[in-house]
Amino acid sequence: MRFFARLALVTSFAGTAFALGAQVPAYQVVKKTKVGGEGGWDYLTADPAMHRVFLSRSSHVMVYDTQRDTVSFDIPNTPGVHGVALAPELNRGFTSNGRDSSVTIFDYTTLATIGVVHGTGANPDAILYDPTTKRLFTFNGRSHDATAIDAATGTIVGTVPLGGKPETGNHDGHGRIFVNIEDKNEVVVFDARTLTVAAHWTLPGCEAPTGQAIDRVAERLFLGCGDSKTMTVLNYRTGAVVTTVAVGAGVDATFFDPETKLIFTPNGGDGTLSVIQQQGADSYHSVATVPTQRGARTMTLDPTTHNVYTVAAEYGEAPPAMPGQRPARAPMIPGSFTVLVLRR
Repeated sequence: MRFFARLALVTSFAGTAFALGAQVPAYQVVKKTKVGGEGGWDYLTADPAMHRVFLSRSSHVMVYDTQRDTVSFDIPNTPGVHGVALAPELNRGFTSNGRDSSVTIFDYTTLATIGVVHGTGANPDAILYDPTTKRLFTFNGRSHDATAIDAATGTIVGTVPLGGKPETGNHDGHGRIFVNIEDKNEVVVFDARTLTVAAHWTLPGCEAPTGQAIDRVAERLFLGCGDSKTMTVLNYRTGAVVTTVAVGAGVDATFFDPETKLIFTPNGGDGTLSVIQQQGADSYHSVATVPTQRGARTMTLDPTTHNVYTVAAEYGEAPPAMPGQRPARAPMIPGSFTVLVLRR
């Protein structure tokens, strides 16, 4: 009887340890693939169904094959591209082209270009497809507004004034859109159908909110605050700040994995990935800081494999600054653009 009691105690302890250990992810960089190519980069977009990651590269979009770890296609003529949005049910994909204020429409299956929508607001940055209204939204950095486009026809249907420089946005699945306003430290809420603004929510302590992720079950937004090294958790029913969590420097994206309840921020300033565990709608704690590579400030997440993808490059020496001018940027070393894969 004493043996079985001890065995039960050991088994119980081991089970508890396993459960606790399972909550702490051992994410690490498992692969670095130099894919080269010209141009800087901005948003990354995962397409789990087709095993692809879209990499925006200034004037073109590289399509990375996640099964072969190689670039399988390139979408050309996307001047100043920032982001990619996908609408598989319409067999379409879209890019936001900041340089000429346009949207490129491409075939979701073949990746061939279908057409171009001209006349968005100035310098479209992030781009979002809302499946509830089947509308596409570009968040326009220079004109401080959002452009609504019928995703099926490519017709512009309206504009939403946002009152500041927008960054990333998300939809709640019921026709509401949330978008970060980087220079006002707030989130704007608007109706995707009527294109009317419902609220401006101030984010105390969140300087330069860039990345945004959403939990549609707990009704929470996760906001990467680029200049304050924090992630703010926001109740998107009330607009109230739930809590803040310290992260690394230079956040430019935020992602949430609904299955593992993990939130990620890539920190380009110090070359790390912050991993945060959601223990409940109002309970969060940091569980890991994973080394990546300096400059790896954006990312995407494959929710089926739980793999994280981020990118970085190597740089040479910056040329000396001229008197009275800003320091020049260091040049990217040709061929050094690299995709990093992180896995548990």
